[in-house]
Amino acid sequence: MRLYNTKSRLVEEFVPYEEGKVKMYTCGPTVYHFAHIGNLRSYICEDVLVKTMRYAGYDVKRVMNITDVGHLTSDADTGEDKMLKGAKREHKTVLEIADYYTDAFFKDFAKLNIGMPDVIEPATHCIPEFINMIEVLLEKGYAYQAGENVYFDTSKLENYYVLSNSNVNENDLMVGVRDDVDEDTNKRNRSDFVLWFTKSKFDDQELKWHSPWGYGYPGWHIECSCIGIKHLGEHMDIHCGGVDNIFPHHTNEIAQSEAFLGHPWCKYWFHVHHLVDKNGKMSKSSGEFLTVSVLQEKGYDPLAYRFFCLQSHYRKPLEFSYEVLKSMTGTYEKLIKRISQLSKEGEVQQDKFDEYRQKFTEAITDDVNTSMAFTVLYDVLKADMNDATKRALVDSFDEVLSLDLIKRADALSEDAGEDVDEETEKYVTEKIEERKAAKKAKDFAKADAIRDELAARGIILEDTREGVKWHKA
Repeated sequence: MRLYNTKSRLVEEFVPYEEGKVKMYTCGPTVYHFAHIGNLRSYICEDVLVKTMRYAGYDVKRVMNITDVGHLTSDADTGEDKMLKGAKREHKTVLEIADYYTDAFFKDFAKLNIGMPDVIEPATHCIPEFINMIEVLLEKGYAYQAGENVYFDTSKLENYYVLSNSNVNENDLMVGVRDDVDEDTNKRNRSDFVLWFTKSKFDDQELKWHSPWGYGYPGWHIECSCIGIKHLGEHMDIHCGGVDNIFPHHTNEIAQSEAFLGHPWCKYWFHVHHLVDKNGKMSKSSGEFLTVSVLQEKGYDPLAYRFFCLQSHYRKPLEFSYEVLKSMTGTYEKLIKRISQLSKEGEVQQDKFDEYRQKFTEAITDDVNTSMAFTVLYDVLKADMNDATKRALVDSFDEVLSLDLIKRADALSEDAGEDVDEETEKYVTEKIEERKAAKKAKDFAKADAIRDELAARGIILEDTREGVKWHKA
C-alpha cells in the first residue's frame, strides 16, 4: 500500500504501527445542518481508503467524531458556535438539532454506500477526557489561563506548522482570536488557540460544563485529539479529512496531542481535495446548497454521484456540474447494462480471476488510484475469459467501489422479463404519486419515509431524469 502523506509531502510505502492492523481516524461532521455534496466527496474517498485497506488484507479500526459542541463559524476560533446558530435558525434545542442532523448525515451515508465507522463518538460524551487533557497540558507548561479561558501556547513548539508548512503571516496570527473574547486577555501569542472557553458574549450557549477553570465548553480542536486517543490509543496510523482541515484544525490537533503524549502521534495524514464548481469551492455558504436529497429531487441517483467522484483522484479538485453528472449517470447506467448481459453459467477460471484481482489490487493500493481501478474493471469486461469469471471479478472489485454493480445488473436482468401482479403495480403507483405530492410540498421527511416503506417491501425506487422507475429488490 502506497499513500500520499500530507506531512512529508511524499507518496510513501504504508507501514502501520502494528503489523496487519490499521488505526484510522476521520474528522466527522458538525451536525448543525445537512452535509453538502462537497463534504460527502471527502467521506466517499475515505470510505474507498478503508475498503482498499481491508481488500489488501488489513484489519482496520476506524473512528469518527460527531461535533455537537465547540465548532465555531470560523475555523480560527472566531464567531458563533455552529450548533447554537443551527438551533436559533430552527427554533430547537442544540441537542435536538444534533440528533436530527446526525441521523440525516448517516442516511446520506447509506444512500452513497459509505460504510459506517467502527466507532462513532459525539464530542458531548467526552467532556471528562477533554478536561483531563487540558489539565495535563497545563501541568506540562503547554497551556495557560488568560482572560478566564485556557489557551495552548504555540511558542512552546519547535515547529507548530509541521503539517501545513505555513510561513507565519497575518492570517495565521489571527488563529485563536475570537470576536467574543476581550482583547485584554493577555494572550501570550496571537497564534495560540483555545482549549476551553469560560468567557463568551454568547450567554445563551446551551451546552456548558463545570471545569477547574469555570463553567464553560471546549474548543473545537481538542475533541478530535481526545476521541482519537480514547479509542485508538497513543499511536494512530492514518488521520483523514478534507484539505481545509490541514490548517488550523489538524495542525492544532498535532500540537496538543504530541504535547500531551510526549511522542509522535500520527504518521500518515490523508486529505481529500475540494469539490468545486465554476465559481470555486462548494460549501453551505456559497451558491446552491447541494445535498444528496437535492440531487435526488433533480432526478440523479446517489450512486451515480459516487461513481462521478471515483473518476477523479482524491488529491485533485473535482469540478461539479449537472452536465458532467448527467454524463456520468449515463456512463454508470451503461456499465450496469453491460454487466447485466453477462451469463451466470459456468465455472470461475481461477487463474484469470487471480490475475485480474492482482491488477486491481495494484491499481487501488497505489495511493487509492480509483481511475486506474476502473481501467482494470473495463479491461475485465473486454478480456478473453468466461462470463462467470467476469461476474466474480466485478463482484470482488465492488467490495471497494461499492456501486452495487452486480445487484443492479441482476435487477435489470430480472426487470426485462419480470411480470408484476396488478395489485403490486397499483400499490406502488399510488405510493409514487403520494411521494411526488410530498416532495412538491417540500415534506422531504415524508417522501423519504415512503421510499423506506417501499424498500422494506422489496420495492426499490430510482429517481431518473425521465421520472421515477422501480423494480423488485
